[in-house]
Amino acid sequence: MHRLLFAIGVTASAQRAGSGLFLNALRTLHSTSFATVTVETISSSHPAEVKNLVQGEWKVSSGWTWLLDPLNGSPFIKVADVQEAEIEPFVHSLCRCPKYGLHNPFRAQERYLLYGDVSAKAAQMLAQPQVSEFFARLIQRVSPKSYNQALGEVNVTQKFLENFSGDQVRFLARSFAVPGNHLGQQSHGYRWPYGPVAIITPFNFPLEIPVLQLMGALYMGNKPIVKVDSKVSIVMEQMLRLLHDCGLPKEDVDFINADGKTMNKLLLEAKPQMTLFTGSSRVAEKLAGDLKGRIKLEDAGYDWKILGPDVQEVEYVAWVCDQDAYACSGQKCSAQSILFIHENWASSELLSKMQLLAGRRKLQDLTIGPVLTVTTESMLEHIQKLLKIPGSELLFGGEELENHSIPKIYGALRPTAVFVPLADILKPDTFELVTKEIFGPFQIVTYYKHDQLTEVLNACERMHAHLTAAVVSNDPLFLQEVLGKSVNGTTYAGIRARTTGAPQNHWFGPAGDPRGAGIGTPEAIKLVWSCHREIIHDIGPLPKNWEIPPPS
Repeated sequence: MHRLLFAIGVTASAQRAGSGLFLNALRTLHSTSFATVTVETISSSHPAEVKNLVQGEWKVSSGWTWLLDPLNGSPFIKVADVQEAEIEPFVHSLCRCPKYGLHNPFRAQERYLLYGDVSAKAAQMLAQPQVSEFFARLIQRVSPKSYNQALGEVNVTQKFLENFSGDQVRFLARSFAVPGNHLGQQSHGYRWPYGPVAIITPFNFPLEIPVLQLMGALYMGNKPIVKVDSKVSIVMEQMLRLLHDCGLPKEDVDFINADGKTMNKLLLEAKPQMTLFTGSSRVAEKLAGDLKGRIKLEDAGYDWKILGPDVQEVEYVAWVCDQDAYACSGQKCSAQSILFIHENWASSELLSKMQLLAGRRKLQDLTIGPVLTVTTESMLEHIQKLLKIPGSELLFGGEELENHSIPKIYGALRPTAVFVPLADILKPDTFELVTKEIFGPFQIVTYYKHDQLTEVLNACERMHAHLTAAVVSNDPLFLQEVLGKSVNGTTYAGIRARTTGAPQNHWFGPAGDPRGAGIGTPEAIKLVWSCHREIIHDIGPLPKNWEIPPPS
């Protein structure tokens, strides 16, 4: 059944998009010489293998962890799972990298050009239809999402690599000089690598997030070890093989599959100068303490959207709300968690249109699918707790998907929205319950009056680690009031504002936290993957007839 669902879903999506990218397995295999797997044949009878990369060699470990197909529960990928006793080669590899990095503005400058060339070649590879399709379909197998969503992730990655082709890598290391106090003295500021670094990324974007952060680390001269959630690490393993084909030196990157405990031990022993962590807020806080602050974070968030008083384009706004809450089954870091609707929208068809749009989502085309970190039981239990709040109401959803074979360890929920009165959201005894993040196809909806806007913004500030926000309005005074008071990661503002619709060249890092990391832009790369180094040049000459002055 799984193969049939997958084939129907991918083909239908590809046809609707008019992409013409769907090719047969044989052609894909021949066109992707770097690949060690064929997407269509991955199954319990033909399992794929994921290896580790250390000191330039692909290696296995003493044991394998079997992954279950998220659509039918059969074991279909085995991962070489590194145990605590096996981390020494990875620790040694990181420790071999000096603090001055693999290259810097004074050393091995030709590597800036090398990485410009690697990026150009990788961008050209990903632009080939058979290669982009290979990765889109591989993403679908391990983190099921619609074909268009998976292909969008590949396209963002391709465009990023294209952006940093040629001389753009060395431009990241641009320095500056400030005149000194006397002739021959100048203060120079340089962007300097950290040296040994670590990258830990989640399951929901198995290509985009690790590739963008990995390449940023490499551009600036660091030696990274990469750990992607093992459920989806096959995608990054295949991408590393593509990068090797494009000229990436194999010794420059280590790649490990391990559980959290083992990775934590590795970090404590190897002591990387900087770790980039994307994922759970709870784990982020633990790592921040363990690593003594040598960390940058893109942690999870309770993301909010505010509809302003100027009601317009109801059908479009409803579509955006549906996309933000339920695309990728709500498993985006920036997915819409709560929707604040100005009372002026009450007489519109907004909610009814949202319900109709949510009802179009089907498992067959993966516009709704498995939830990989929250079970069906726990999501339904949370919904029942919310419905006990006086005045709350199930707007739509609230039921398990029908006719599915998703294993019990994952979730299978219809797109769901629960209305909770604003007054009850703001109560101390219910606020934590209402704002509990459910990383799945679920959102809270509420109405507010204009004189309650300050209360709404105060509530938004209390929500833990919100990563994105959207202010849907073209009213300049309303936008100014909201934007002037809110602090979050990326804020989308305007009638077309959405929480999950950033262009490729966006920042996407939380504001207000000095540990906050960005992604995708030159500013983000420089902030996360380099530090400031100051060198004062003072070459003279000495003044004529100089004598030793009195002590001071």
